[in-house]
Amino acid sequence: MTNAVVVGSGPNGLAAGIRLAQAGVDVTVFEAHDRPGGGTRTSEPTVPGVLHDDCAAFHPTGVASPFFRSLNLERHGLRWRWPEFDLAHPLDNGHAGLATRDRAETARSLGVDARSWDRLFSGATTHFDELIGEVFRPLAHLPRHPVTLGRFGLHAVQPATWTACRFTDDPARALFTGVAAHAFGRLDTPLSSSVGLMLTAAAHAVGWPVAEGGSERITDALLAELAALGGKVITGIRVTSLDQLRDLTGRRPDAVVLDTSPHAAARIVGDEMPDRVRRAVGRYRYGPAAFKVDIAIDGHIPWTNGDCARAGTLHLGGTAREIVAAERDTVRGRMSKRPFVLVGQQYIADSSRSNGSINPIYAYAHVPHGYAGDATEAIIGQIERFAPGFRERIIATSTRGPAALEKYNANYVGGDISAGANTARQIAFRPRMTTNPYALGVRGVVLCSSATPPGAGVHGMGGFHAAQAVLARM
Repeated sequence: MTNAVVVGSGPNGLAAGIRLAQAGVDVTVFEAHDRPGGGTRTSEPTVPGVLHDDCAAFHPTGVASPFFRSLNLERHGLRWRWPEFDLAHPLDNGHAGLATRDRAETARSLGVDARSWDRLFSGATTHFDELIGEVFRPLAHLPRHPVTLGRFGLHAVQPATWTACRFTDDPARALFTGVAAHAFGRLDTPLSSSVGLMLTAAAHAVGWPVAEGGSERITDALLAELAALGGKVITGIRVTSLDQLRDLTGRRPDAVVLDTSPHAAARIVGDEMPDRVRRAVGRYRYGPAAFKVDIAIDGHIPWTNGDCARAGTLHLGGTAREIVAAERDTVRGRMSKRPFVLVGQQYIADSSRSNGSINPIYAYAHVPHGYAGDATEAIIGQIERFAPGFRERIIATSTRGPAALEKYNANYVGGDISAGANTARQIAFRPRMTTNPYALGVRGVVLCSSATPPGAGVHGMGGFHAAQAVLARM
């Protein structure tokens, strides 16, 4: 029987294992951590019974993923839960822009820019399934929906600062720029609109849901599906070479799928990797980092704008101009006094995460790559800026800086939870410029992590496409 080893049990690794097992391949997944899941784990770092997502928290790409949808993971207990408002972006004057599946609510929050916003996103929202089918694949492919992809591409290639200029008032400009900042990069460069356009269209089309009981429930469902197909996961083993896999399995696997960083993949493949591939992988760049703070509070955050109390995700950074400046500083290695901060109120949609009146708050700031300082006060300060009195409700905090994030997940090099800088080149071609971005130059050995198309997010599509590449060669 054909056998395959998957190194790493994040969503992409598990998706690759499932797709190979569907094709009758004997699959073993090795995970260095004592718990599988990569970025989709949940824990209780503040107060017992209060659940915090360790990394990935909101899942527009998960609920939209063509491969996840094909698996019907609800059979294994996965339940998506949506807040009333998917996303809010408050401003100092008390106004807030909203992005929700309710177009009327979005229009209400954006005022004079409602029509311009609708013109920009109506096409992508209406044809969202077609769009996802195109952008969740490598750039070099024959499109099935060229008109949908072409219209999206005309806007996606523009700098986010250009796209924001379509709007005349602060709520719309800030709302879009905040979503674009999910790229963890400069917002005045080509293709920096792409992430913002896709994630905003997702907010309108499918929402930004959470997994009931925590993001770990996504891992649990994928593990159950893999087990049902005969695959197995072995934790507590860090794979460092292809020779080690021979020792672990008794023979050289027919296929090896690496859910690792490109640099780790080069170390594992070793001298078998052709020089041209090694040089290309060596040029792969990592981007800014996250500094994460989990906070347990008594009651709710006292937002100045009432709509924010009903939103699952909030972007805190002030105006579009402030966000652009903060992201530029972060890319250049300077810690901003007012960094871009993402706040999650998952419990608004999923009360199982709370313990009585004690609720979990998820927050992280964008900080320079490898940042060694403490951004806790900067994060709390940004929340207090838009919710005076927040500090008084804090019961406990738990922090993870860039070094701790990398220790938690080796793919987060320097604290980069996107697993690679989202420069124009690496948005279009990651991890290297080639027609098969999963190949590593060694027959049967492929890369499937977030460093491959379609990039970061809990969607499993990198794993699916890497597995398809393996099956095509079998």
